[in-house]
Amino acid sequence: MPPLYKSLKKPDYRSDFNKSLKKEVYRKALHISALWIPWVIYVAETDFAAVLFALLLCGDFIWEYANYKKYDWARQTFGRFFFKTLRSGECCGRFFKASGATYVLLAALLSSVLFSKPVAALAMTIMLISDTLAALVGKKFGREKIYKGKTLEGTVAFLSSALFATVLFNPLYPFGIASVAACLAATLVEIYEDKIGMDDNLSIPLVVGIVLTAMG
Repeated sequence: MPPLYKSLKKPDYRSDFNKSLKKEVYRKALHISALWIPWVIYVAETDFAAVLFALLLCGDFIWEYANYKKYDWARQTFGRFFFKTLRSGECCGRFFKASGATYVLLAALLSSVLFSKPVAALAMTIMLISDTLAALVGKKFGREKIYKGKTLEGTVAFLSSALFATVLFNPLYPFGIASVAACLAATLVEIYEDKIGMDDNLSIPLVVGIVLTAMG
């Protein structure tokens, strides 16, 4: 007599977690590779940096939109190399949604224009390093949830690395109360990204720059 039901294979949560972590590592490796941006902001003329970031921003936007529209040339380039870095809403949504790279370049453009060189470079460095560490530490070691998907471990990693970055920038921008306030503000922005309604690749450097400029 045939069995009344087939045995169901238990979902492999460990495998799913490893795949998710691997994807996050891949995404953040590209994220951290953008540390050339604060270097350009600091050493290049402001006009040159602004034009460079504006051109890269326009090019990236066109490239991503062409990939969304499924143009072959874009799918064979952007789609092939960066598909692993895209979240579901960025690659499979009903409406076009720019990836984090677009917001990173927009943040670089605005920071270089709105803030002094040391402030702009520090703001971008904090975003690139601290956001990366927060995501990886939270993904791998996060246990204590503090707000939706945010974890205490990831938040501590964000704040501590942001403070460390400001200490390293001390010769360029004096470490003090303004630095601590900027790091705390950036941490809150990272936690409550959904309430702010702005991608944290953009909101973090902007809030850091504003606080440092206002209090510096």
